[in-house]
Formats: sequence, C-alpha cells, structure tokens
Amino acid sequence: MAQIGESLDVIKRGCEELLVEQELVEKLASGRPLRVKAGFDPTAPDLHLGHTVLLNKLRQLQELGHHALFLIGDFTGMIGDPTGKNTTRPPLTREQVAENAKSYTEQVFKILKPEQTEVVFNSTWMDQMGAVGMIKLAATHTVARMLERDDFSKRYGNNQPIAIHEFLYPLVQGYDSVALKADLELGGTDQKFNLLMGRELQKHFGQPPQCILTMPLLEGLDGINKMSKSLGNYVGITESPEQIFGKLMSVSDELMWKYLLLLSFEPANVIGRWREEVQQGLNPRDIKVRFAQEIVGRFHNRQAAEHALADFEARFRQGAVPDVMPEYQLPGENGGLLVVHLLKQAGLTASTSEAMRMIEQGGVKLNGEKVADKSLRVLSGAVVVAQVGKRKYARISIL
Repeated sequence: MAQIGESLDVIKRGCEELLVEQELVEKLASGRPLRVKAGFDPTAPDLHLGHTVLLNKLRQLQELGHHALFLIGDFTGMIGDPTGKNTTRPPLTREQVAENAKSYTEQVFKILKPEQTEVVFNSTWMDQMGAVGMIKLAATHTVARMLERDDFSKRYGNNQPIAIHEFLYPLVQGYDSVALKADLELGGTDQKFNLLMGRELQKHFGQPPQCILTMPLLEGLDGINKMSKSLGNYVGITESPEQIFGKLMSVSDELMWKYLLLLSFEPANVIGRWREEVQQGLNPRDIKVRFAQEIVGRFHNRQAAEHALADFEARFRQGAVPDVMPEYQLPGENGGLLVVHLLKQAGLTASTSEAMRMIEQGGVKLNGEKVADKSLRVLSGAVVVAQVGKRKYARISIL
C-alpha cells in the first residue's frame, strides 16, 4: 500500500470534489484495501471515453492496492435516471439491459485489473427486496428532500411532470452502497445528490458512511456538450484505431489538456512538463500524437497505434493539411446539417450547387475521407475538418 500522502495525490488527480477528506485519510490509515464503488447504467451497449473517466480512476485506485466494485445498474436501468435531463428518461426493458450489460463486462477489463475487480449487478439484492422493503426504503426520505436535487427542483418549478418512480432512483443507488458496504464511491459531478444519498442510507443502516469522489464531466469533440453517443461527439473505445486516433487529433488545443488529465495514465509531472514545452514553442499537435497513440494502444495494441499514426500522416500531413485553418460553429437543423449547407455556410463553396458539383467531381473530403453522397448529413455535436479542392480547409463544429 502506498503512503497516505502519495495515495491522496493520485486519488485527487483531476477530481472535482472529495467528501470527506479526513474520513478518507482515516480509512487509508487502516491499511486494509478499500471497497471502491462506481456504478454504470447500461443505457448504451458501448463505452466511450467519457465513461472511462471513472474507470481510469478505479484503475488508479487498484494500483494503490484497493478493490474495485464495478456496479452494473441493471435494476436502476429499468427505472431511468433523469440526471442532467429536464424530462423523464425512458426506462429500458430487462432484455435491453441484459444485452448492454454483457457488452460492458466485455469492455471494462481493457482498463481494470480483473483480479482486483468485482462485477456486481444491483438486481441481485433489489429483486429480493420486494414491495415491503421498497416501501421501507422510501420511508427514509421525504419529498422535500428529494426536491433538493437540482433537476427535480427545476422541473417542479417549471411545472414539468416528475413520476413517482423517479424518486426511487437515488434511493436505490444509495442502497447499493449499503449492500456493497462501500468505503468510497466515484461519480460524475451530476451524481452528487445520489452519492450523498449513499452516505445517508449507510448511516441509517448502521454502517460507516462512504466517502465521495466526484469527477468532472468530459466534454465531447465539440468542446461544448458532455460526451454522448446521441450527440455524435464521442470517441468509442471499440472503434477502429484509425477512428480513435483521428478523432483525438481533432480535439482543440485547449481541451487537450483536460483529456490528458482525465484520460492519460502518464504521471502528472510528465503532463506538466509537456505543457511547459508547448508554452516554449512545441507544437500541441505533437502532444496530441503521443496521447492518441496511448489511447489506441490501450484499447487495441501498440502496433495498431503505430499503424494509426502512419495512416493519419498519410491522409493528413502528406496531404498538406494546414496546422491553422478557419474554425466555425454552425447551427444544426433537425439534429444535423447537410454537407452541402455545411460547405456553403463555412464559405468553402459559393453556393450549394457548387458544393454538389465539387462532390460529384470528388473534390470534397471530411476528416480526410472523400464524400460521395450529396445528401450526407453531419450530426449535431460532430467536429469535422472539411476540405474542398486542394487548398480550402475549415474545422467545423455542428451545434
């Protein structure tokens, strides 16, 4: 086990908030491996880099000798957590949850150590709780307490409906900590209310309260919205090496540092040295190359990372794509923007008819790939490097 001071430095790297630090120090001082919980609702079958912020932190805690509880919320997934939403999230069927959970378990060990990981499903104890147990659990908190949660409060204030079952979600998530006897729970900043619920319920059931570590939400490739498959601004960990590499190279120079802090396994002092080198004149692109290779190597292998770099250089650098190009943010229409409208609004063509003509002639590329479909729609949340002819380029974000 690492020294407490060293452990805290690792644990707090990139975190938003640690509650309560002194309690965690006391838990670390006990010398026993801590039970560290992070929950994931299987709402989508594939993980993206936004999900791995918590997984990376779990891996760091494993490196310190602690035990990871990878909780798949197959029971809570059928409730639907509205966190960060202003409407009720549709619940999943048991079949959807089971299929997505299978994908999760196949992917998670690309990051976590299997020998220090316990994969658990909250249906294990929630299915046994029954109606009486659920009513007793609901009796531990008031409606007024539930309305302290930000999204519930906003919806109530705006006269938007809140279904009764939605109040059960934070209670069930909190009870998971009781069932698992968690010492520390990780979650995004949008989960703080639910994480605190775990502390309160552990106290109610006579357990030492868990500590809480909240991590920032990772912006997607657009640099604006939280990374999400539905917005198309994501980097999936099962995508091809070339896709992962190319997407990470499109991240803005400013956002790159947050990606490094939250996603890289490079030591903090190494990243600090890289920042100094950039300030002294090093091209940020060189840092992105190192980072993109690390991520591709993690989810594929080192050879794939080298091939992805060679492919990127062949398609972009040898094609003389400029380091500096105009950048635009264009409003999406019905969830995206037709490529011909994108080219015209970015000033790459004088009209949509010219855009169509250039596509027919093979003179239009998006992220180095030739566009053949004049009806192609670029989804909202996407960031693309558009090229028309040999000399016109623009980096475009679709809002």
